[in-house]
Amino acid sequence: MQYGQRHNAELDAACNIAQAFKVTEHKVFDIDLSVFKGSALTDNAVDVPNRPTQGVPITYVPARNTVFLSVALAWAEVLHVQDIFIGVNAVDYSGYPDCRPEYIEAYQSMANLATKASVEGQKFTIHAPLISLSKSEIIRLGSKLEVDYSLTISCYLADRKGRACGSCDACRFRKQGFSEAGIDDPTAYF
Repeated sequence: MQYGQRHNAELDAACNIAQAFKVTEHKVFDIDLSVFKGSALTDNAVDVPNRPTQGVPITYVPARNTVFLSVALAWAEVLHVQDIFIGVNAVDYSGYPDCRPEYIEAYQSMANLATKASVEGQKFTIHAPLISLSKSEIIRLGSKLEVDYSLTISCYLADRKGRACGSCDACRFRKQGFSEAGIDDPTAYF
């Protein structure tokens, strides 16, 4: 998703991962959430914090996962598939309300009320396989599945070369996860 985020590192990483796995089709959807202002991830007037904050952090993008899931739902309906996957996490997450199990359950219920496919008997399932895992458990699982973590990016402030800042919340969670998993972090930091 090109959603008006500060950098293209996520998009570049997604493209590289799609190429590595030789996916049949890789799409980038353009939805500019920066028009809503107020999020440090989409509003250049708001600084990305470099220390933990209380409550829902300023990096929360209004309705981002709802928009992402809605695009995925529309695409799934067109493709005639019923399984949608999202990588949200409720354990080591930054306080985002749309990363909780009850949100995923509610969205799935809505998806099964609001689509032609569901009315015609095709039920959707929203899969969130990482939702109850700690970052270290996610990293261990990915390592077991031979995920090339050097292709991935978590940073809120990645530079033009796709290198991570090492100090934002996402980088701190990532570093801690690799450390706790006892696995070397292949992330390129600037």
